[in-house]
Amino acid sequence: MSNTETTPTSGTGPGATGSRTTDPLATDLVATLAATLDEATLGRHTTDRPTDTTDLDVPTAYRVQRAVIERRVARGESLIGVKMGFTSRAKMSQMGVDDVIWGLLTDTMLIEEGGLLDRSGLIHPRIEPEIAFLIGSPLSGTITPAEAVRAIAGVAVAYEVLDSRYADFDFTLPDVIADNASASGFGVGTWHHPDALDLGNLGMLVEIDGRPVATGSSAAILGNPLRSLIAAARLAAEAGLELRPGWVVLAGAATAALPLPKGAHVRVSAAGLGRAEVTTR
Repeated sequence: MSNTETTPTSGTGPGATGSRTTDPLATDLVATLAATLDEATLGRHTTDRPTDTTDLDVPTAYRVQRAVIERRVARGESLIGVKMGFTSRAKMSQMGVDDVIWGLLTDTMLIEEGGLLDRSGLIHPRIEPEIAFLIGSPLSGTITPAEAVRAIAGVAVAYEVLDSRYADFDFTLPDVIADNASASGFGVGTWHHPDALDLGNLGMLVEIDGRPVATGSSAAILGNPLRSLIAAARLAAEAGLELRPGWVVLAGAATAALPLPKGAHVRVSAAGLGRAEVTTR
């Protein structure tokens, strides 16, 4: 029997074309890279990019990402959702890809609404305004917009805290996938019924200490955040997972990521969805 299993799917998702190998050398590489990235997170320091020293490809990078999360779960964390990345055409073009990527969210990443974020636990954090979905029924595979809407229990304005484990947020596609798409934290505002408003072009605003620092639109998220949820269901199937009831899906950023300073109050708002707030220390 061959020791290499190949999944013939395309794109940049967790089941992207390539070999999911059980070769011992590849398994050792995945474990080593996962340990390095996890230890960088715990030690709050940057590390070398894997692609500087290895021929890391996208499928293997997703294996590293899962191994990092498995280490966190072994410490008592729970998987509670996913975050979508490269959801703007500009970012796709910059990275030379034509599909989204994802990272996984755990319960320790969730920041209480209006709560405090200790910046000393991070390396060089940035923040992005997002639209979040609360999953009400399982989703996985190729789905229609109507099926996506039926599975949504709530929609909210949100923010994501990014914190790359690489210096200056400088990475290639496999590097950032292995690093769990830079996921570090997130907060969510009040949940609203998904039929309450059209998500396709909501005005969004980021304020730091009461001063507007970025404006955008939910249309920057694949033209409509619902498309990001549909993509998340597809990636879940490629990864052998499903989006579970109670999970949160961060659909993507409406603006470029902003440096997150110490001792600041950040408010992210979206038309019709209210606001989500956090204070750093």
